Parts: sequence; C-alpha cells; structure tokens
Amino acid sequence: MSTKTDTKKISKKIDKFQKSGNIQKAIETCKDAILQDENNAELHIKLGDLYMQWHLDIYQIQQYADEAITEYQRALESCVNSAEIYYKIALAFYYKRELEKAVNYFKLALEHNSNMAEAHFMIAEICMKKGDFVEAVESAERAIKISPLTSSRAYYLIYCILSLSGKNKWYKKISKLTASFLTLPFDKYALKEVAKKISYLKFLPVLFKTSCIIFVKGFSQEVLDMYREIIDKAPGFVELYINLGRVYFELKRYEDAICEYKMAIWLDSLNLRAHYYLCQLYEEMQDFDNAIETCKKLIELQPHVAEFHCRMAQYLYLQGEIAEAIEYYQTAVTLNPNPEWTSVVAQTLGFIFQENTNDLDAAISSYQHAYSLNPSDIDIYLNLGNVFFEKGSYDNALIVYRKALESSPHNARLHCNLGYLYWGKGNIEEAIKEYEKAIQYDNTYDIAYNNLGVIYLDDLGRVKKAIELFEAARKYNPNYALANYNLARSIAITGDKVEAAKLYQTALEINNYTQEMDPAEIEEKIQDLFT
Repeated sequence: MSTKTDTKKISKKIDKFQKSGNIQKAIETCKDAILQDENNAELHIKLGDLYMQWHLDIYQIQQYADEAITEYQRALESCVNSAEIYYKIALAFYYKRELEKAVNYFKLALEHNSNMAEAHFMIAEICMKKGDFVEAVESAERAIKISPLTSSRAYYLIYCILSLSGKNKWYKKISKLTASFLTLPFDKYALKEVAKKISYLKFLPVLFKTSCIIFVKGFSQEVLDMYREIIDKAPGFVELYINLGRVYFELKRYEDAICEYKMAIWLDSLNLRAHYYLCQLYEEMQDFDNAIETCKKLIELQPHVAEFHCRMAQYLYLQGEIAEAIEYYQTAVTLNPNPEWTSVVAQTLGFIFQENTNDLDAAISSYQHAYSLNPSDIDIYLNLGNVFFEKGSYDNALIVYRKALESSPHNARLHCNLGYLYWGKGNIEEAIKEYEKAIQYDNTYDIAYNNLGVIYLDDLGRVKKAIELFEAARKYNPNYALANYNLARSIAITGDKVEAAKLYQTALEINNYTQEMDPAEIEEKIQDLFT
C-alpha cells in the first residue's frame, strides 16, 4: 500500500505531465499507481479530474465524462461524506448535459457541506437553463450569502434574469451588475470566463470577412467552412453557433441548423436570438409542436414582447387550438407595442371570432378596436362592414362602407361590397350602380363582374348581358368556379346543353381545389340538363 509520501510523489509526477499538456501520459501514470493501491481515494479523484480535463478538450474526439464519474464514485466508497466528490460527480453530469442527475449530486454535496457556494451557483445555472428563473435567483442569492466576495457570476446571473422582465426597478438591476464588476477580481471562475470572451475579439477580422462574403456571394460552403474553423478555436463563442445556424438555415440544412441553435442555447440559455431563430426554423419546417415549445421559452424570457405572443397564437391557430390562440392574440393586443401593428393583430382576432367561433359581437369589437388604433386602414372598414352585414345589421354596414368611401372614393372593393349590401336589401338599382363603379375603378375585378351578372340573370332576366359579364369574370380569373357555374346556367337557358355541361364540368373540376361551392349542387345541375 502506498504511503502519503508516495502519493504526493506520484501526484507531482502526474502534475508534471498534466502541465506539459500530455494528459494521456498523466492518465496512464495515475492508472498504474492505482493498480498498486486500488483504494487510494486521492488517486481516483486525480484520475477523475484528468478524465474530465480530457473530456472538456475540444480537440479530443472521444468523451470521458463516464470514466470520470466512475473514478469519483470509487473514491466515494472510502469517502462517503466528501462534499467535494459529490460536487465533482455533479459537474461531470452537468457537462454530460444530464441536468437532473447533476442537480441531485449538487444537492448531495450541499447535504454534506451546506456552505459550498459553488454548488448553490451551479444549481442556479441549471435552473436558468431549464427556465426556472425563480429557483435560479434563490440559489444564486444563497451562493452570494455564503461567499459574497467571490460571487461575481451569481450577481451577473441575477442581473441577466432581472433584465428579462420590464417590471423590475432599474436600480435593482444596476446594483447586481455593479456588484458583479466589483467582485470580479476575486472570482477566479468569472475571470476565466471574461478572459475567454476577451480572447474572442481576435476573431473579429475573420467575422468581418465572412460578412463581406455573404453580402457579395450569399451563403455558401465557403462561409460554412470559415465558421467551423473559428468554432474549433473558440468553442464557447455563442454568437458563432447562432451565425453557423443561420448559414445552415439558408442552405436548407435544417437539422444541422437546429443542432447549432441548441448548442448556442446550451451555452447561453438566456440568448433570445438563438431561441428566436430556432422558433423561425421550426416554423419554416412546419413543425408547429416544437415551434410552440420554443415560443413558450421566448415568452418566459421576455413576457412583455407582443410579437412572441402573436407568434404563439399563429402556431396554435394552425394546430387548431382556437381558444388558446385567441388568448395569446388578446395578450398581444393588450401589450400594444405600436398602434399600426396592434391594429393588424386586432383585425386577425376579429377574423377568428367571425370565421372560427361565429361570435360576431366579439368580431365587431375587435374590428372597432383596430379602427381606433389605425382609422386610415380601409381593410378595417371592409371587415367591419362584412360582419355587420353577416349579422343582419345592414344599416350599420352601410354607415361603415360610406364612411370608408369618404377617404377612399375610388376603392373598387368598397363599391363591390356596397353593391352586395344593396343587393341583399333588395335595392337592385343601387346595387347595379355600385358594381358598375367597382368595375370602372378596377376593370379586372372578377367578383364584381360575376355578381353583376347574377343580378342581370336572376333579377332582370337579361341572359345575353349576364353571359357577357360571366365571360369577363372568367377572363380575369380562369379558376373562378362560381363564374363558370353561372355562365353554364346562362348557356343552358339559351338551349346549348352540351356547352353548358362542359362549363358545369369545368366548374366542378376547379371547385375541387377552390372549394367555393357545394359540389353536389353542380352535379345536380349536370344531371338536370339531360333529364
């Protein structure tokens, strides 16, 4: 069995190899020593530390966290009350990204030494990565209480979390940031992090070069290779992973982009850009389940940003979760970052109430809110008038359309809607005038031609005039099923059943895609021609 003196000599020998950068030789020496003294906890800890150093070496392909954990656990057999060993095992699990196991071992370390500030800080770090900001702040404050002078990272962590919410007083954030700066010289781990970040400045010329290449040539394999080369030299540089993710995204290599964004988030769990781009990527892939989860994280990070709530609403709507989508849209409207943007969201909300819930009163309220925010937007008048019409409030619809015409007298859509309104009220003469104005201001307006054609066919019995209008509608929109259907009805009246049948068949084929009509209605017309 080795004596304490022998262990010291072996440790010095191992340290010599370690300092020279020959980690493999240091590991071999330590393993040989353990063969001579298998129960030497000090040597097992030393070997575990060497494995972890090798594991964290970016130029080392293999992973050695499991070997490190095994050595620490062997040391633990003879030192069951060692808070340091529990802490080292926890760190190994942390770097393996097995966060739950890491937390458990950090807590075991604290059971044996409740004043281990580093364990409290690491729990705070993990809580922040998991989005549990309340627990993260509490754990960071415990670390500060134990060791206020060496807690620069803990102060900075709290500052970052406080900065995410607009509700916190500015002086609270400034006090934490100031404390982080003042304690920086005494926190060796924080100094290492700062030194690493300062070292990234040497890559600025290369980053500028890649930006120029992207500007001139666009995203390419050349840019990809340059980013990879920098990352090999600066594996902790978060912005590089985000930039690399953007390159992969533009090259349609989505799975690679996801990996880079997730790596950025692992390194900096509060990085909004990484979460935002990841959310955009899932949206592009139409993976709305993951888009929703990522958007939830964005909202956790910055709950006062209306755009994030709006994005969440869009994803939920596309997933058919209408009630939840409405709630998020309402939150976005309440946050109201600027009137024009919020007006558009309020209109979207009105459309959902109108089309998906048939709550016309809620739709009217949303459109009226949109109007109050941006009264110059003609679309609001059109939408509001349509809802009033659908509800049967024709007088209100008429007021809205006429009000809109005051600021946009030559708007073809407004005149078309007015024509439909007068038609619905039975005022054929005024309806014709409005449809003719719609065509005057937009001579390609297929809907106006079709609707006016229906009036001439069904209300006035002027088949020839109706045929002219339906043919105009088809001319400007060949994929207009209803225009083909109405033209077929007109042709059938003239007695040309074969041509009418062809037009009905065309309407049926187009309708398979446009879903404008009940196909059974068209099929019935075809059958009626020859019975």
